[in-house]
Amino acid sequence: MKKVAFIISFFLLIYSFSQPIKVTFAQNIIAQNNSNDQVIKNAFNQKISNIQVQNQGGVIKLLKDDLDGGKHQRFILKFNSGQTVLIAHNIDLAPRINNLKVGDIVSFYGEYEWNSQGGVVHWTHKDPQGKHPHGWLKHKGKTYQ
Repeated sequence: MKKVAFIISFFLLIYSFSQPIKVTFAQNIIAQNNSNDQVIKNAFNQKISNIQVQNQGGVIKLLKDDLDGGKHQRFILKFNSGQTVLIAHNIDLAPRINNLKVGDIVSFYGEYEWNSQGGVVHWTHKDPQGKHPHGWLKHKGKTYQ
């Protein structure tokens, strides 16, 4: 058993040294965002729903709150890839972003649902029953969940 663990560790070590190293923090953010953009783009192209996603984008449009059923703050984000997504943030369960403006950058973690316009991200809040992964929004250094 020790021999197998050693062999696995050895190959993992070799693999880690063969991977490119990102030089700066800014490059890491760009690389991560491009990777996250690709996950959402693939989900959109393949019409996949119910997946947890994390990314950030620029606000390109502020929409009226959805007041049917649970109240949701709604806005559209655009990613580096050009993909857009609607954020539907439940403001019955989490604070709204009051000072949100077109051009602001918003990071998020939530559940992606496919639709023909690019998709919707919701569950950007804590689940009061603890059965769903907790989501969040981040805007100007503040977390909303």
